[in-house]
Amino acid sequence: MPTVSHLAHLTDAQRRAAAYGEALPGRGLRSGPLLIVAGAGTGKTDTLAHRVAHLVIHGVDPARILMLTFTRRAACELRRRAHDLVRTALGEGAGAGEDVARRMTWAGTFHSVGNRLLRRYARELRLDPQFSVLDRADAADLLDVLRQELGLARKEQRFPRKDTCLQIYSHRVNTQRPLQECLDSGFPWCAHWQEDLARLYRAYVERKRRESLLDYDDLLLYWHVMMTEPGLAARLAADFDHVLVDEYQDTNRLQADILHALKPDGAGVAVVGDDAQAIYSFRAATVDNILDFPGRFTPRAEVITLTRNFRSTQRVLDLANALMAEAPRQYRKALRASRGQGARPRLVTVPDLSGQAEYVCAEVLRHREANVPLRRQAVLFRSSSHSDLLEIELGRRGIPFVKYGGLRFLDTAHVKDLLGILRWAENPRNTLAAFRTLQLLPGMGPANARRAIEHFEARGRTFDALHGFGPPAACAEDWPRLLGLLCALADPRQPWPGQVSQACRWYRPHLERLYEPFHTRRGDLEQLELLSAQYPSRERFLTELTLDPPAATSDRAGRPVLDEDYLVLSTIHSAKGMEWDTVYLLNLVDGTFPSEFATGKPELIEEERRLLYVGVTRARNDLTLLEPLRFHVTAQHRYGDAHVYGGRSRFLTDAVLECLECVAPPAPGPSGSGGDERAAGVSLDVGERLKEMW
Repeated sequence: MPTVSHLAHLTDAQRRAAAYGEALPGRGLRSGPLLIVAGAGTGKTDTLAHRVAHLVIHGVDPARILMLTFTRRAACELRRRAHDLVRTALGEGAGAGEDVARRMTWAGTFHSVGNRLLRRYARELRLDPQFSVLDRADAADLLDVLRQELGLARKEQRFPRKDTCLQIYSHRVNTQRPLQECLDSGFPWCAHWQEDLARLYRAYVERKRRESLLDYDDLLLYWHVMMTEPGLAARLAADFDHVLVDEYQDTNRLQADILHALKPDGAGVAVVGDDAQAIYSFRAATVDNILDFPGRFTPRAEVITLTRNFRSTQRVLDLANALMAEAPRQYRKALRASRGQGARPRLVTVPDLSGQAEYVCAEVLRHREANVPLRRQAVLFRSSSHSDLLEIELGRRGIPFVKYGGLRFLDTAHVKDLLGILRWAENPRNTLAAFRTLQLLPGMGPANARRAIEHFEARGRTFDALHGFGPPAACAEDWPRLLGLLCALADPRQPWPGQVSQACRWYRPHLERLYEPFHTRRGDLEQLELLSAQYPSRERFLTELTLDPPAATSDRAGRPVLDEDYLVLSTIHSAKGMEWDTVYLLNLVDGTFPSEFATGKPELIEEERRLLYVGVTRARNDLTLLEPLRFHVTAQHRYGDAHVYGGRSRFLTDAVLECLECVAPPAPGPSGSGGDERAAGVSLDVGERLKEMW
């Protein structure tokens, strides 16, 4: 009989959530729908991992548990923790560890799981199982090609650029709102282009279908449409006994509808999230999904709230609680600290943005001398540009820092080149990949590349047929080598291991010809070779790299960083899920918090409140909020002093201010007292002097 020792160290609420349901007479566990409202720092990942382990320990087949997360890393962490818990509870002697790890295969992001399901049911969906997945950059490029072909780029008035067109398309797909409504709410300057945009998107859908391409949003859209067919939905639902979803507050309408169609009665469904941390509406996420979750089922879903916080001190949590207490619609909860009272958060009023930068630098150094390393301190802000002056001041004072951001790995030209070769071999219909690959050859410009593609398509899209194409003289020597590579890669008998190395060997001379410097770029290709060994097939490698790419790429190494420490600068959106001992929040003024772009809609104001809550709850021990008084006008002479006064953030109400220590840095005093002594006894009638002027 399974024990509950694996739940012993959990809190009462965590234990109820992990063990929710009733054991079946034989093996397994039955449960209705469950919502775990996990406040900031309350151990939601640990609770979810314990629930997975509890299911497995009670006989649920790990292969019949579907775990949906928002990052690949989160899925891997969830699997690792659950595996360790099961191995500890049942013992290695039972062979549970290896079996659980081997059978717990359905853990991943919504998009990666959608990709696997669409390939499994491709025939029923009239899809080519070898479809290619476009990354965001390639999807934008395809839209740009269609803009040109449809004559939309030559309008007398400005037509939206390719990235804006993709944003509108993605927002329309993920919110399931009419195009006109999406334009009016998020892209009002594009509203008069509605008919032309609709024409562009129809052409985009047709081109993708003809070339067996799916973009990032299609993975959800096709999955969603598949779930509307009762037969397919029933077959898919029968594969899973339990479905668990992490970060449910970040789901969009499509994802919520997919989950509901998968388990309409809620049997075995458990979602975890925090409505107070729903901050991604710009990605089409909606807080309504978590707020409305219990009412989507009959009977209503069970709601278990986690309020014991393991991260912050109580006075930091008092501020967070007061901030969210004024939100009109929420799951009300008061976070309780397990770490004691701590210091009171401070609201510091500074003269201007320069004064804010100087104050933060001084405090960072003061905390460093008090044994708080720089890497345990963070400066958070609403928008990336808000740290500009601070970065200058940090450089002047010699304080090393790192700011989150960087060029995405898949956006670099040399990586796109190599992946383009593999994508064309994987899907001969992928003309974007073909167009890019052909132009790697010297003398093969756009016109010749189009001729080659037309020749290729007219002869059944077989790479052998390209031997009959006459290439330009400049690439006559390289042409046979490219065809030899493509024929080898397209051969189904060719094993996957070694294919990336084969493509790299062909590409390296062209890399050195096309890019300078090429040495660091070669390192990226070597990393791709190493990465490829982790995937069982070319399709999985290309798809997973598209859905979950590395964050940044390399560059030529600069001077070595010999500092033992560095300060963290980050937007609050990027800081979600992180924590630091000391946190500074910049620009607590209206127009920044909340953002000026949110002030027109109550729902956006409430999201700004939640964003501030996320920033506040990143602090473990010390929290400082900065409130500049003046903002200098930008359009003036560089020595000008024109400025405006910022209004205190509307979120700093009386109840919130009671949780803060309001201070102002001391004003600089006079350089000496001699001037005051010399002025003593002087009497000057300025008014009489002025009257004499007239």
